[in-house]
Amino acid sequence: YSKNLYPYGHPYSWLTIGYLEDLNRSNVNDLKNFFMRWYGPNNATLTIGGDIKPAEVVKMAEKYFGSIPRGPEVKPVVVPSVNLASNRYASYSDNYARLPMLAIVYPTVPNYSKDMAALACLAQVLGQGRNSVLYQNMVKKQLALQASCFSSLSELAGEFIVQILPLPGKSLADMQRLYQASLDSLEKRGVTDEDIAKFKGGTESSLINGLQSVSGKVSQLAAFQTFTGNPNKIADLLKMYSSLTKADVMNAYQKYIKNKGAVILSVLPKSQPQVIAAADNFKIDSTHYKAPNYGYAGLKYVKAKDNFDRTQKPPLGPTPVIKAPLFWKKELASGTKVIGAENTEIPVVTFSMFIPGGQLTEAGNLSKAGVASLFTDMMEEDTKNYTAEQFSNELQKLGSSIRIFSGVDGITFSVQSLKSNFGKTMALLQERIKNPKFTQEAFDRIKKQNIESFKLQKAQPASIANQVFAKINYGSKNVLGINGNGTEITVQNVTLQDIQDYYNNYITTNGARIVVVGDLKEAEVMPQLAFLNTLPHKKLNLADPAAALPVAKTKIYLVDVPKAAQTEFRVGYGTGIKYTPTGDYYATYLMNYPLGGDFNSRLNMYLRETKGWTYGANSRYSGDRYSGDFVFSSGIRAASTDSALVDLMSYIKDYNKTGPTPAEVAFMKTAIGQRDALRYETGPQKAAFIARILEYDLPADYVDAQTKMLTGATPEELKTTAGKYLNPDKLNILLVGDKAKILSGLQKSGYEIVELNTDGDPVAGN
Repeated sequence: YSKNLYPYGHPYSWLTIGYLEDLNRSNVNDLKNFFMRWYGPNNATLTIGGDIKPAEVVKMAEKYFGSIPRGPEVKPVVVPSVNLASNRYASYSDNYARLPMLAIVYPTVPNYSKDMAALACLAQVLGQGRNSVLYQNMVKKQLALQASCFSSLSELAGEFIVQILPLPGKSLADMQRLYQASLDSLEKRGVTDEDIAKFKGGTESSLINGLQSVSGKVSQLAAFQTFTGNPNKIADLLKMYSSLTKADVMNAYQKYIKNKGAVILSVLPKSQPQVIAAADNFKIDSTHYKAPNYGYAGLKYVKAKDNFDRTQKPPLGPTPVIKAPLFWKKELASGTKVIGAENTEIPVVTFSMFIPGGQLTEAGNLSKAGVASLFTDMMEEDTKNYTAEQFSNELQKLGSSIRIFSGVDGITFSVQSLKSNFGKTMALLQERIKNPKFTQEAFDRIKKQNIESFKLQKAQPASIANQVFAKINYGSKNVLGINGNGTEITVQNVTLQDIQDYYNNYITTNGARIVVVGDLKEAEVMPQLAFLNTLPHKKLNLADPAAALPVAKTKIYLVDVPKAAQTEFRVGYGTGIKYTPTGDYYATYLMNYPLGGDFNSRLNMYLRETKGWTYGANSRYSGDRYSGDFVFSSGIRAASTDSALVDLMSYIKDYNKTGPTPAEVAFMKTAIGQRDALRYETGPQKAAFIARILEYDLPADYVDAQTKMLTGATPEELKTTAGKYLNPDKLNILLVGDKAKILSGLQKSGYEIVELNTDGDPVAGN
């Protein structure tokens, strides 16, 4: 939409990454000129944060940056504001789209403008969350699969963006009419005090949570300094948000949305040109464009004059001694285990409760796979005392969130709250757990949305690859081989009674685990958990899933996605290595690090940096209490599929025989040791750490054992591990891409090729 929204030549009228023709006509001198013109110290902001001594850091900054000569002056860019006299209709067909999409984009104002808060609040009222006008008028009434909007403000201009995906049978013209009716509804309802309270609560929570990490702190300082000249701009923003009024929001609506011109973009599946919102009516005019003088002529590189050698990197400091968070443990009267840690840096609380069940409950009836996932969706709907909308309102006013999701072996209730609102948030959690109200209307809507989402995933090669690869590794009769959300077919079989049965059978304190991290002491936490003692204690019979299927020999599995620009690679197998903090599990992590576990790993450096075939490539070993996997993942340029596969397998074969070099092992030790300094920085990171201790009953000092294993690792040991767990002759190779482009090259690889459909089932003739 950008090229139809902004005048020809406007800095925002093209993609940041450019277009293929731009890349093809650029050369190295263009890059040099760009660097010399814009990358001067007078056009940069340096922020440094962490466990530092400011005086020492200033000296370092002066040493490494002080001698760099100023670059050409950079003046603020001035562009005219964008005003559209009427709607501009545009469209394009997408080879991969399964559903059409309507995008309506209004020009607004640059970031940090006085209407910034009003536009953000307007977007929330109109199209964010269950209470929004678009959700109530379109999604809840099952007229659209998705309908949302957001305010996106940049340095020079802003956009108010509406995105709508219709359900089958509806056109984009229908969606535009429903959208206009929703604007009429907005005018009638207006903006309420509750809308303002929700916006202020959510904004305060978001700003505070953004300060959890050092990265979050310095990123905010840098952005504020760069774009406003005030690194403490957060204070102004808080004032702006706190003073926002209902009138401000409706004024923004009148000023930027009501009866204002917009770009109305129809994104169409190739087979559905008839669902367009309206015929294209705008032609881009480039005749009056005059390219600005960016000042590239006559630029010369001036090297910094130093009294030290810049080619010699400063020596790394000692690997920090990482101290794991201190924690406390308790057990409720019901037997529920609790683990907690105090984190006083910011006034927030992270809470989670795990209850066994999840996909494992579906093992006896895979024809209804997806019950657990649908159950968690339904648990976020109405309760006996609140509608879903009322419940969402209460959370938003508190700046809190309660999310529920399903996993392989259980469901998790995840809570984020400000310290001051933790008690009220836990009262809402109690309502959510103890008083769900499973209605047929909500079930039918959610089921329909899930089925349509499955159809959308069939147009996404990466989603296809992930789901089919699990099926190859574990088979169609294993819960680990099936999408955790179920499939289009299995979800059709699920009934509302299945949801009620899950609640009756699996909401229990038996095996439940609770994690709490935040600015609260143990004595403040425990009273808030008392209600959990009133939950039933039920006997569970959850069988472990079967092991991965053995791989007799390496072969290629090919899924055809016509006209795919890239081929999704998934190469690996089910290792059977379950999680342990040390032993073979940790050994495979260390062994894989030089191969594909880091940006500087062999596979990424070769496929991305040397060949330019991909944006990124990685491999990893993962594991839990039931299973373990090895997988290489990447999206590779279609034309290079066969070459990339040959080279990938060559790298794996070489690594299997020789393992990492001494230099790679030394780098690995330093990299992992230095990186782990941030391992427990934020509340969620601390929560994940102590949750693992509780789940696997680990000793408090298990990290010390890992450190000992890391520092003592040798190339010979890791070579042995590679020889044992990286067998190039027993790997599943899944390639999801355009068969017409890649098959002939793959046939020369020497591997057997098995063709599968997008569900992972053999194509006729295979």
